[in-house]
Amino acid sequence: MRHRAKKHLRGHKDRRRKELRALASALILYERIETTQARARLTRSKVEKMITRGKGQNLNARRLLSRDLSRNAVNKILEVLSPRYQSRGGGYTRILHTGKFKDGTAKVSLELVK
Repeated sequence: MRHRAKKHLRGHKDRRRKELRALASALILYERIETTQARARLTRSKVEKMITRGKGQNLNARRLLSRDLSRNAVNKILEVLSPRYQSRGGGYTRILHTGKFKDGTAKVSLELVK
């Protein structure tokens, strides 16, 4: 049986979860972050699901988003980003390659599409 390849970050499950939450909230609040390519891909999928969930504009969406994000990030999704992307079907983020870190790892810029 062929199992799907899993995307991993370093560390234990709790550390990975905290790192993804921190990256997602930073992207939502600042609308642009610089990170590695692997982290950007994982963050992209998480943030796009959050923005789609925020389009619901109801109490259930707010509660589900507040499990992973701070209050400021939840408010920004519901009040700023969801109305901005209301007519858009998906693809709210963009990954741009910006060079390499000192150790040779690919550096990318992850940003929200305007």
